Amino acid sequence: MAMSDRFLPLAHAPERAASETALTRAVLIAIAALFLATVLFLPLATVFIEGFRKGWQVFLESFAEPDTQAAIRLTLLVAAIAVPVNAGIGLAASWAIAKFDFRGKNLLLTLIDLPFSISPVISGLVYVLLFGAHGWLGPWLAANGIEIIFAVPGIVLATVLVTFPFVARELIPLMQSQGTAEEEAALTLGASGWHTFFKVTLPNVKWALLYGVLLCNARAMGEFGAVSVVSGHIRGLTNTMPLHIEILYNEYNFVAAFAVATLLAGLALFTLLAKSLLEWRFAGELSAQRHRH
Repeated sequence: MAMSDRFLPLAHAPERAASETALTRAVLIAIAALFLATVLFLPLATVFIEGFRKGWQVFLESFAEPDTQAAIRLTLLVAAIAVPVNAGIGLAASWAIAKFDFRGKNLLLTLIDLPFSISPVISGLVYVLLFGAHGWLGPWLAANGIEIIFAVPGIVLATVLVTFPFVARELIPLMQSQGTAEEEAALTLGASGWHTFFKVTLPNVKWALLYGVLLCNARAMGEFGAVSVVSGHIRGLTNTMPLHIEILYNEYNFVAAFAVATLLAGLALFTLLAKSLLEWRFAGELSAQRHRH
């Protein structure tokens, strides 16, 4: 046998490896696409199909109901309060954790992750135990005419607790990777602490902050478990859109339930679209920021 014939199979090894790699890639993509279609796209399509099943007129009439309008207003109000609060607290906590060393730092990190570790229903029950009629502070609140549980303040508090980690978890890794060199240089040049924060730290993390805010907003509008516990399910007063959808569905008002669900899903898709557009619009700046750090 000639020497060239002996090593002929080895000459085609890269081609076989490339073909196997392409096949593996195609199989993995197909599995991922099938999984997404099963657990995401098909349910989402079902929501829109059922919402428009009886036409545009019936779809729009579903939003003319006063209870539905009240649920929409309450959902937007809660998100408008909870998201800025979480953005401010998350930014402050991330700044402290990433830029400073202090006692209790690990405890603060644990507390930030705590809402991810416990059920939202448990979070709601904690507020009931604290502020409910028979809770620790309930009698004092009732004596002073302050309503938290089964009222808007309780819904806001529950939403803030459940959505708190989203902003901080976007900011902390980025701030830690950036280090403190730029802040120290600004302070050395005579900048104050607040001036350093607004001119150096904040611009470096603005995209992570924005992504965290978008995720927090999407979760705030769709939160169900904690809000369900503290709301009392009072129609027209303490029902957010997820709670109102459940009530409509349980009453066999399927068209109205899916119509409101369509609006909620549309808001989530709008949030995702806004994030994608921002990434596309400022892709150059994002890339430059990654390479710099």
